[in-house]
Amino acid sequence: MRATLTEMLATNGIWFSLRVPRSVHFLWLNKPKTGDFMLIHSASQLLTLSGGPQRGKSLGTLSIIENGAILFRDEKIIAIGKTDELKNAYPDEPTFDAGGCVVMPGFVDPHTHIVWAGDRASEFELKMSGKSYLDILAEGGGILSTVKATRTASIETLMAQTRPRLIRMFRNGTTTAEAKTGYGLNTATELRLLKTLLALSDETPIELSYTYLGAHAIPPEYKENPQGYIDEITNTTLPMLKEWWETHAPSKSLPFVDVFCETKAFTLEQSRQVLTSAGSLGFPLKIHADEFDNLGGASLAAELNAASADHLVVTSDADIQALAKSDTVAVSLPCTPFGLAEKNYTPAKKFIEADAILALATDCNPGTTWNESMQFVIALACRTMKLTPAQAIACATINAAQAIRKADVVGSLEIGKQADMLILSVSDYRQLGYRYGTNLVKQIVKRGQIYSVDVGYYRTA
Repeated sequence: MRATLTEMLATNGIWFSLRVPRSVHFLWLNKPKTGDFMLIHSASQLLTLSGGPQRGKSLGTLSIIENGAILFRDEKIIAIGKTDELKNAYPDEPTFDAGGCVVMPGFVDPHTHIVWAGDRASEFELKMSGKSYLDILAEGGGILSTVKATRTASIETLMAQTRPRLIRMFRNGTTTAEAKTGYGLNTATELRLLKTLLALSDETPIELSYTYLGAHAIPPEYKENPQGYIDEITNTTLPMLKEWWETHAPSKSLPFVDVFCETKAFTLEQSRQVLTSAGSLGFPLKIHADEFDNLGGASLAAELNAASADHLVVTSDADIQALAKSDTVAVSLPCTPFGLAEKNYTPAKKFIEADAILALATDCNPGTTWNESMQFVIALACRTMKLTPAQAIACATINAAQAIRKADVVGSLEIGKQADMLILSVSDYRQLGYRYGTNLVKQIVKRGQIYSVDVGYYRTA
């Protein structure tokens, strides 16, 4: 018989408060007071992923502590070790029993298009009927159909449609995510999208990293003059964006600037123009490259010291070597070819053999992959890219954090880093990858605050 919430909480000795930020509801378990410690103990496996981003053959080094424990104060990790050791060293601190479950870093999703209006269900049917993505784009669909809906949407509408997506991401274990604009394709709408993301970051637990993707597609008004649009971005929009950001988000780092380097989007030369202009203004850089055609975008990313090059389905051996010799992260998005029902995926083994830094992301967007779960990404990467569960977990945590230049803060469990972690409902990390289509996250710790996901309906799988 299903117990009541009150009975379950009483049974587990957990005091709680209900936080209601506007219209979003989360259950906060053991919310520490300012200055308080919290000791999470009795983890079957504590995956620390310590030691920084993982290249090549080191990929998949989880640094597991069995019967592990972790102590944090406010937002920061204070100590890590065996349960008995930490209980003896800190006998008077409040505790949270992990109950023999896996404890690991929160997922980092380094590539999402999370803010948009409308949907493209009708286009999905066209794709399944045989039309290609590029054909749909050329006919005014694809990105452009979402642009039409997004341009007419208010901030309130955008927040109402984006908020549930962020909540689903968080419930599935993503504690930090990159969020791109790109469905405005004019300065006013792109700034509205950034304003929406900034507002949402204040009301949801998930931590956002921001990206301006004005060069996502050729706007309809520039259909016959794509170079004119690129000139407008570099000469007018980017300087305006910097001034706007310094006014509206002065405490936050400048957003990334991204460009879709692809056939029927922007050429390698146009992509270089956008990124070099952005770099000269101090913006960090990203690039969409090699999703359908190999134009050299990955090598450009390495040359310009971009944080990441993303997609990388048809990347040449020379481009793989260029990324491997750089600190630019190769971000694979396996949900995208899956969503397009295509056969080719990022050649992960080649990147690993070349000693590159490989990461995973959802690419959550309305057209090719409406998926908010990094757990599904891990399962898909294991099957289509032949990653082991350990390798996929590293790609979804510490390496993903490096792709948004936050590996010094999140992505691993190490003393001094942010207390962002997951308590899974299973005792073996290999259940990630092995299982899919279900949520294995039981509790989430974000900045030292513990959130319930399953509300205690089960203790183990």
